[in-house]
Amino acid sequence: MKNLIFIGLFLLLFSACNEKIDPAKFTNTQWELTELPGLTLPAAAKATLNIADSLKLSGKSFCNSYGGQAEVSDNKISVKNVFSTKMFCQETDAAERAYLHALNQVNSAKVTDNKLYLLNGDKTLLVFTKTN
Repeated sequence: MKNLIFIGLFLLLFSACNEKIDPAKFTNTQWELTELPGLTLPAAAKATLNIADSLKLSGKSFCNSYGGQAEVSDNKISVKNVFSTKMFCQETDAAERAYLHALNQVNSAKVTDNKLYLLNGDKTLLVFTKTN
């Protein structure tokens, strides 16, 4: 009996830690990139993320504009069909490639204190601050 109670408590605690992704938290929001772990962000340009109705994405990836679609399924979020313009900007090229690569690796997200954390498992890929 003690084992059943222990297992029940363990399952309850484990399920409480698994935060549900609510698409409504993300729609019609605008964000500015503040962290791309492992990389110093360019001072002369910004990366932005705009999330519209139906989780349509758009923004600026330092030099180029981009778009795509976010999908929420089985408590995971993914970014699909990312496209961008193809201008070459030497001073932001490395940051732009790293940003778009990270965006394509997203499988989870959380919003805390006006910050959006895009994750792959437990690893933080991108951190944004809300601008609207």
